[in-house]
Amino acid sequence: MSDDHVYEPAPAPAPDDGRRGLPQALRARLDLPLDFEAFYLVHQESFHAYAEVHFGSRSTAEAVIHEVFLEIRGGWSELLKEAGNLEQGAWAIVRRAVTDRLEREGRLPAFVINGPIAQGLRAARGKLQAMESRRGLYAAIAELPNRQFEVIVLRFILGYPASKVAWYIGVDERTVGHHIRRGKERLRVKLGLPAEQKKGKGQ
Repeated sequence: MSDDHVYEPAPAPAPDDGRRGLPQALRARLDLPLDFEAFYLVHQESFHAYAEVHFGSRSTAEAVIHEVFLEIRGGWSELLKEAGNLEQGAWAIVRRAVTDRLEREGRLPAFVINGPIAQGLRAARGKLQAMESRRGLYAAIAELPNRQFEVIVLRFILGYPASKVAWYIGVDERTVGHHIRRGKERLRVKLGLPAEQKKGKGQ
């Protein structure tokens, strides 16, 4: 059969064929390329975990990631041609599928609403408001707009690298840098600090 075959769920459970890690709809096709099966077995748990922290539901995550793997399988040959970018291409599909589902349902990611990171940020905001600082830094951080507050706390107080901050809040690293710069500038103005002097060519 051709690579662009659309998978349909099997009407009845398939016998154990040694592919316990694959969902039934994929196991029903015994002619799957071995490299695709290996890719699935290596990446399926991280894909499901990523989706679950966004949806707050394992069943929803499984449904979305199932569709993701069908899409990956349909474009497998094209993804393989992009030398060195197979994982990046697959993750792009995951992120798009998750974002599309959230937008269709009109809701924020679950980790923003009730996940441990959100709880930690809310606790951090309360603590910062209660802390005293000679120049009012912590109180000023606590008053930042939400997205600037998130990146400042995650990056500089919790010490996460920019890549992890980007993953948590669902943006790319350049956007994290943008929010950091905006947040730092807002803090500078709030605290009455002088603007940073740009270095000349000879410095």
